[in-house]
Amino acid sequence: MTNSRPSYFHLHLVSDSTGETLTTIAKAAAVQYAQMRPIEHMHPLVRNARQLKRVLQEIEQAPGIVLYTIVNTDLIAEIEQRCKELKVPCYAVLQPIMQVFESYLGAPQTPTVAGQHVLDADYFRRIDALNFSMAHDDGRLPDNLNEADIVLLGISRTSKTPTSIYLAQRGYKTANVPIVPGLPFPEEIAGDHSAFVACLIASPDRIAEVRRNRALLIGDRDLDDYVDRSRIAAEIAITRKLCAKHGWPVIDVTRRSVEETAATIIRLMQDKEAEECPEAENAETAGGSGHDG
Repeated sequence: MTNSRPSYFHLHLVSDSTGETLTTIAKAAAVQYAQMRPIEHMHPLVRNARQLKRVLQEIEQAPGIVLYTIVNTDLIAEIEQRCKELKVPCYAVLQPIMQVFESYLGAPQTPTVAGQHVLDADYFRRIDALNFSMAHDDGRLPDNLNEADIVLLGISRTSKTPTSIYLAQRGYKTANVPIVPGLPFPEEIAGDHSAFVACLIASPDRIAEVRRNRALLIGDRDLDDYVDRSRIAAEIAITRKLCAKHGWPVIDVTRRSVEETAATIIRLMQDKEAEECPEAENAETAGGSGHDG
């Protein structure tokens, strides 16, 4: 009789900050093991011995992989020692990166709890971008398109709003405009402005499914035209024709996550900026981007 592996494992994420970094790293690693399901235990804002004691008790009750981002050396020693006693793997996920920085820069690190969340100019720029994007959702264009970094176009249910919000979190002021057959298209988008324009599309089947779920959620039973595949295909054709006319890139989001779509938009925008102003690209490469990376 063979011993079968368990279908799940416990994953403890211990952070002295919000835990966003840990969550992202852990997810990127865990998805490589599709046959195993992680049971995630998030332990944020662990900054003293009392808080850590409670975390270590939970680890003892549900042993598993322990990943941490802690800067307090006393707390680190306690985590390492207790995990060794429990015979569970324990890893400081940022330590290898910090060693590379320290080796290259020739200077020791100055540990700062939640340093990435400091309320600096970059933070307030992202908040400003988020406010802008929320105020210019679903066709509400700014008075001056030069105020926007990005304008997203697309028919209904092509993830324009979530992509706009994600781009705003990266610091890009983003407006989005629905393309609705039979309704006039805002002429100013095709005019002279500095905003980067991109169009989002998806497969007719994907859009029909999302529209059907959306309509049922809000109790709209008049679905025939809204979810008709041939009608959706015609809407997509209109989008492609419009984009071809103005030279705007078209991004198919059918199999893309919002994060992947946003990354594609940023790359295309940077490529365009580099083509228009090679000197600016060289300066940016030397000095770093002005947006959150």
